[in-house]
Amino acid sequence: MLTTMIAMVLLGGLPGEPMLIAEDVQHVKVYYEAGRFGGWPANHGIWSWGNEILVGYSRGYYRDLGATRHHIDREKPEQFWLARSLDGGMTWSHEHPAEKGFLIPRGEFLHGTETPGQALPPIVDLQDPMDFTHSDFVLTFRMENVHAGTSRFEYSYDRGKTWSGPYRLPNLGARGTAARTDYIVNSKRDAFIFITVSKRNGREGRPLCARTTDGGLTWQRVSWIGPEPTGFAIMPSTVRLSDTELLTTLRRREGTFRWISAWRSQNDAKTWTQEKHPVEYLGEGNPPMLNKLQDGRLCLTYGFRAYPYSMRARLSTDNGRTWGPQIVLRDDGTDRDIGYVRTVQRPDGKLVTIYYISDEETGPERYIAATIWDPNKLSKISGIDPKRQMGF
Repeated sequence: MLTTMIAMVLLGGLPGEPMLIAEDVQHVKVYYEAGRFGGWPANHGIWSWGNEILVGYSRGYYRDLGATRHHIDREKPEQFWLARSLDGGMTWSHEHPAEKGFLIPRGEFLHGTETPGQALPPIVDLQDPMDFTHSDFVLTFRMENVHAGTSRFEYSYDRGKTWSGPYRLPNLGARGTAARTDYIVNSKRDAFIFITVSKRNGREGRPLCARTTDGGLTWQRVSWIGPEPTGFAIMPSTVRLSDTELLTTLRRREGTFRWISAWRSQNDAKTWTQEKHPVEYLGEGNPPMLNKLQDGRLCLTYGFRAYPYSMRARLSTDNGRTWGPQIVLRDDGTDRDIGYVRTVQRPDGKLVTIYYISDEETGPERYIAATIWDPNKLSKISGIDPKRQMGF
């Protein structure tokens, strides 16, 4: 059945589907350094206050490990950095929280090593409740490994300049958790988080929604998002549509087939119903980023890990029940080591989509880039290499 499904996708309507391209885009290098590796913003998080944007990413050392692996040196340290823009993504400065004892990388989750000589603070229970409505509040979740490890969180009241933590996240009835940053604030002490936990066999991964009503002192599982998969359903990205309605998107894999799925809750995360897949095929797969725009539309951004290696988006005008054509933001990636998108909208309506990529002009190193684009300035793709367009 899976073989038939793949054949239908590859040989059916998708190669001929209409596609759009974003006009007048600006591509900005957020972090590039010769001989280094920048990657995976989706593993860290993004936050914004008007034109001030803060995004996390991993910084390591470049090493060519072949076509099927991430090109980061596994024998050198991987560090967690923050990039900050004060002008809507045009220019960026960089901060290394570990120098102050914050956001210290650890565990098997790393593609590089822990930093030699860097003390690892104990993961403790939160004692003082967080104020989720603080105007400069930032919350981030990190994991020990992608299967059945311990997850932790740290928070900030000054837009990520200083942090409190790390604090222990409970396992929520699973064998372990693999939390990344996806949360919705309900009130001062009340918030939802959407995370991945281990399956019953201890492997990655099944998504759930958990809630705290006491500022993070305790957490309770609210619901599983869909049944336990044979493959994985991971890395949720979620928006609130009304007082009771939520929509989340998931990175999915069964066998060698990868796509993005969507689930809707009409009762404030108590139960979920599967929707039409926003993206039917993703090559080797990539996590989604879901945003609710100022005009009420939904925007889904993601990396496409098949030729042509590209950054893409889709828009919905009906709260995710249907999706418009795929929008190409750029299609000049050199290989599948690409994506892990985070996106925010600026006050002027433009979107800032941040990801990692490599391109022929820059060289082999993976770097962090931002594409600044207007969701109202789109045109049909025409006059390009037809082989690239046939790659969906």
